[in-house]
Order: sequence, then C-alpha cells, then structure tokens
Amino acid sequence: MEIAVALFDQVTALDAIGPYEVLQRLPDAEVRFVGHRKGEIRTDNGFLGLSVDRTFDEVPDPDILLVPGGIGTRALVHDAAILEWIRAAHETSQFTTSVCTGSLLLAAAGILDGLSATTHFSSRHLLAKYGAKPSEDRVVVEGKIITAAGVSSGIDMALHLAERLTDATTAKALQLMIEYDPQPPHDAGALHKVDATVLARVQELAKLRN
Repeated sequence: MEIAVALFDQVTALDAIGPYEVLQRLPDAEVRFVGHRKGEIRTDNGFLGLSVDRTFDEVPDPDILLVPGGIGTRALVHDAAILEWIRAAHETSQFTTSVCTGSLLLAAAGILDGLSATTHFSSRHLLAKYGAKPSEDRVVVEGKIITAAGVSSGIDMALHLAERLTDATTAKALQLMIEYDPQPPHDAGALHKVDATVLARVQELAKLRN
C-alpha cells in the first residue's frame, strides 16, 4: 500500500509527521514523501528540514494521498503542478486526505466542490471560496475524502483512516503503539472553548511567527 505525503516549503511539520507516525505502522505500508523536486524543504518557521524523496511524477497513483497544511499552502492554491497531481492521484486513490490547510489545496484542485470539509479554524472561511462547505468538525468524511482540522487533528484522522483500511482492533493497537492518550493541562483545543483573551494571544503569537 503506497502512501504519498506531499511536502512543500513552509509546511507545518506535525500535519505531515503526526499522520505518518500512525500510517507507517500499518501492515504493508510504504510511505513516500513527494514534492516538486527531491531534497530538503523547510517547515513553516524555517527551523526544521524535511526531505522530499520522490517527485510528483514519480508517484502518480498512490493508494493513499495525504496533503498537509501550513502557510506554504497559500501560494500553492495557484500552483498547477501540485493541483494537477492531486486531481490525477485522486482519480485512482483509495483515500484522499488532508490536514489543516491542506484541504484548501484539495478544494483548489476541484475535488471538494459541494462537499463538507474542515481545516484550521483561522482558514475555515477560505474553503467556501473554492466551492467546499466549511465544517467545524475535527474530522470530516465525505466518501473516500477525509479532511482534518488543525495540526494535531491529523493524528485523529490517521487513526480513523487506519480503521477504515483494517479494523477497529488494529486502529486501537496503533493508538496504543504511539501512546496517543491526550491529557492536556487546559481544555483549550477548540475555538469555542476559549475566551477573547486567549484568542487575542493566539493572534499575537501568529504575528510573531510571520
């Protein structure tokens, strides 16, 4: 089973690596990190480098397509190479998935027209611009398309996908293998759970990164 994870400059690392930690443990899984060209790309803050092992042309028809998000998606909604690859790969994929603003690329490629999809809360409004129906859900399933909200939700999406590909027992085993048992110190992981002061701090921190 060939799993293609798209990489590009200014990708959010956990969008790609979170699902990878789950999916690479599936029986017979072969994960390919694909992009415009082979070699290193830098993540959204520039601190971390990840490696593209295959070009888009070298992985035309993966069984599983995963498109992560990150600030780099803003330019890629106009990038013919990645959009054409998404469209072509989706035609034969068993599942087409995204994390965070990766769903904007699925939408820009035209495969979310009229479908519900999710993304990071700060970019949810942009989905409608490309013909999708924005959802506040953490994971949204539309046939063989699965979209996940921001960053950490990619792990949830991957576990859901793992169950679809195998069975519940295997998905639970994978969850235990990565000891995914979230117990954060604050219940602040969704927009509706925080007050205005937290949201203001989020905006301040985002400006510092940009």
